[in-house]
Amino acid sequence: MTTSSARRNIRELPDELISQIAAGEVVERPASVVRELVDNALDAGARQITVKLLAGGIRQILVEDDGSGIPIDELPLALKRHATSKIGSLHDLESVATMGFRGEALAAIASVSDMAIASRTVDDAHAHRLDARSGELTPAARGVGTSVEVRELFFSTPARRKFLKTEGTELAHCLEAVRRHALARPDVGFAVWHEGKLVEQWRAGSPDQRVVDVLGDDFMSTSRAVELSMGPMRVYGYAGLPDAARSRADQQYFYVNGRHVRDKLLSHGVRAAYEDVLHGSRQPTYVLFIEIAPDRVDVNVHPTKIEVRFRDSREVHQAVRKSVEAALALSRATLAAAGDAGVPLAASASAVDGAAPSSVQAPLSVNQQSPLAWQRPADAAPERRWAGWPQADEGGSSFLASERMPLSNFGRPASDQDQPTSFGFAPESLRPVTTQPAETPSHEWPLGRALAQVGGVFVLAENAQGLVIVDMHAAHERIVYERLKAQLAHERLESQPLLIPQSFAATPQEIATAESQREALISLGLDIDALGPTTLALRSVPLALTQADGVDLARSVLAELAQLDASDVIKRAQHELLATMACHGAVRANRQLTITEMNALLRDMEATDRADQCNHGRPTWRQLSMRELDALFMRGR
Repeated sequence: MTTSSARRNIRELPDELISQIAAGEVVERPASVVRELVDNALDAGARQITVKLLAGGIRQILVEDDGSGIPIDELPLALKRHATSKIGSLHDLESVATMGFRGEALAAIASVSDMAIASRTVDDAHAHRLDARSGELTPAARGVGTSVEVRELFFSTPARRKFLKTEGTELAHCLEAVRRHALARPDVGFAVWHEGKLVEQWRAGSPDQRVVDVLGDDFMSTSRAVELSMGPMRVYGYAGLPDAARSRADQQYFYVNGRHVRDKLLSHGVRAAYEDVLHGSRQPTYVLFIEIAPDRVDVNVHPTKIEVRFRDSREVHQAVRKSVEAALALSRATLAAAGDAGVPLAASASAVDGAAPSSVQAPLSVNQQSPLAWQRPADAAPERRWAGWPQADEGGSSFLASERMPLSNFGRPASDQDQPTSFGFAPESLRPVTTQPAETPSHEWPLGRALAQVGGVFVLAENAQGLVIVDMHAAHERIVYERLKAQLAHERLESQPLLIPQSFAATPQEIATAESQREALISLGLDIDALGPTTLALRSVPLALTQADGVDLARSVLAELAQLDASDVIKRAQHELLATMACHGAVRANRQLTITEMNALLRDMEATDRADQCNHGRPTWRQLSMRELDALFMRGR
């Protein structure tokens, strides 16, 4: 037996209920209140902001600032919904440049707490205090600025208060909310008190000093400066080195026009920059700022203003990826070689626009030419070197001749006339090559002079700091990989036609992607076309991946092409293929090297971008200083 419910009439909701609904979107926990109140203080031009908390902010939140204050006749209006001084028209909303603009925060907070505002402008003789519950306005004592006191959060909605965590957890979230503001505004001083004790304080200062104060000296010492200007956009900040990656994503800060945001597009851009230098699921550390014209970004996406939407998301993604890539390109050996010559840590225009980052570095001390000058000077007598291991001189200019190796040689079976060497290089790479003699003493080489080989895996070298230990396979893998990437710009990846095409059921989205992105798929070595309204046929696969599951490969590439820019997918897929090729083409363990070959490897590492990690993100070399060596043997004790 069913019963029909009586029809309910449409009616307006009470203002208090409307405010409580809004509070459910804006105020999640005490940290949400802290964020909104600090936003307002910054918009008021504050230079010192103090946050005082009781019970992790559950019992009391007091935010005091020295900003411009609120005139007495505007105090009651400040608590009304959608009352704000930040915007006044649609044009203002589309180009908002303030932290707050909705006019909802104070009304929402007042609806779920006992709130009071005390404020004074420079023209007032004294401050005035407004009680949000009673609306009573009374005189108060305070300097120019505003104090907002929030007591007993969620007292009127006890069900929501039950969802709050422990006091310690809520305090940690409040501290993180202030920390995010502090990183973006080094010109403003911040202080956080809890239960009458000072728990954090950041004095106004330089941007670099603020990063050190908030994230510590370790972050600054293990990060690179990022700087890139691209059209109407600027990306700057710091990106942590791969060696400093963490197991948690707890040191990742993104700001758009000074506002802390969480955006999948931006995170993906950074992750793409770290793609072949980060090991496993490690998380990079970074503090990155984007300055962009306000009319090119929409901040009116989410009530908490934590999300944004860009007019040209591809442009922003490219700028973020390229800026971080260029900052990470310089290896520690390259920086050590430049010494105090001033190698720029920030991205340069030429590096971002496609020129090799090494072309803007200070010249290495290994020779007087560019570190990428692999050929011997014309006036020098050539020296013949044969077989897979070119016999470089003690200066070592080229470890292997892989920079002349055609991509097509990878994955191609050998014939009687085309026998590969022990490293998989075809005879084209065995023609005589030339070297450049060393002109610099070994103590000036960043990675030093080779001493010996250990276990057929590691190369030991001595430099001015002490002992260098090199994983020869990982190091050579990176060298080959970077050369293949450079060569890829001039050649296509070959594909292998399938004797029998593989057909598979496809979704409408996969079919649409296969038809619209056919050229992109061909460039990846995948020939996919439609057999019917629900079926696709795979006719060729990349030559280097003939043993892979073609259907799974096709599905994954189609999924990425449907979500991301085709050029990004193509580049990533090509680089994954090259990484596989480089791994198979690099020197293997237990290969006995001569001192000459070891030195050649070291010199090539010094001239190769991203040489600190292999393609899989593992470190390629480590430095043991003389002090560390002395400590191992307790010398000086």
